[in-house]
Amino acid sequence: MQIAMNTVVTMSYELRNSEGDVLESSQEPVAYLHGGYDNIFPRVEEELHGKSVGDTVEITLEPADAFGDYDEELVQIEPAAAFPTKDLKVGMQFEGEDDKGDVVLYTITNIEDGKVVVDGNHPWAGERLLFKATVTAVRSASKEEVEHEHVHGAGGHHH
Repeated sequence: MQIAMNTVVTMSYELRNSEGDVLESSQEPVAYLHGGYDNIFPRVEEELHGKSVGDTVEITLEPADAFGDYDEELVQIEPAAAFPTKDLKVGMQFEGEDDKGDVVLYTITNIEDGKVVVDGNHPWAGERLLFKATVTAVRSASKEEVEHEHVHGAGGHHH
C-alpha cells in the first residue's frame, strides 16, 4: 500500500543537526495520520507521499520547514520573584502566554543577580536539520482516526 490521504504511516526516524549530531531518533517506530493534519512537518509529509513499506526518505529541513527561525522577542528577562517557586534551575520549563495569548513553552536559560532569562523558542529553532526515515507500515486510517485527526492505538494517541 502506498502512503496517501488518510493512511496511517509508521516509521523509524532520525533527526540530525547541520553538524551531523543526532538530536532525536525513534526507539520504537512512530505513527502519524497522513493527509495534512499537521501531525508531522509538511515538507516531510510531502516527501513521504506515495512511498511504501521499506522506502526511505532523507530530507534537509530549513528552519521555516521545521521549528522556525530563532525569534529574539521570545527571550525575556524576568525578576526571580515573579516565579511561583524559589527553587529555579537552568533548564526548567514552564508554560506562559505570548503577546497574542498563545501558549508558549519557556525554558530558563540563565539565572543571575535575582533575574531569570527565559526563552520561548524551540531548542532547535533557527537550525537546518536532516530528517531521515524508513517506512515500516502503511494502513488505511479508521473512520474514528480521520474524525479525530490523529492515530489511535499502538504508536498513536490513546483516549
